[in-house]
Amino acid sequence: MKIYTVILVQLILWSGYTFMEWLSKRDQPIYNVLMFLVFFYLAIIAGNFIMKSAKKTFLVTLVSLALYGAFQITMQLMSTLLFIAFLDNST
Repeated sequence: MKIYTVILVQLILWSGYTFMEWLSKRDQPIYNVLMFLVFFYLAIIAGNFIMKSAKKTFLVTLVSLALYGAFQITMQLMSTLLFIAFLDNST
């Protein structure tokens, strides 16, 4: 149950990162990398607070990051496919 809770909390943090990245889309890429590192650190701290194990926390953080990355890639792919379908229907 702790792992599930940590994944949910970290997915909320990754959503916050995406929102902050969207707000700062005109910033230089180095600032986005630094912001990612801050959110990664926050995810580790939040996970370690709940799980009390550094090794498990790090692994669960990588899993939650992979899940969130897969979700982001899927949404981007669906958006692209819908845009292509819209262009095909408009001609």
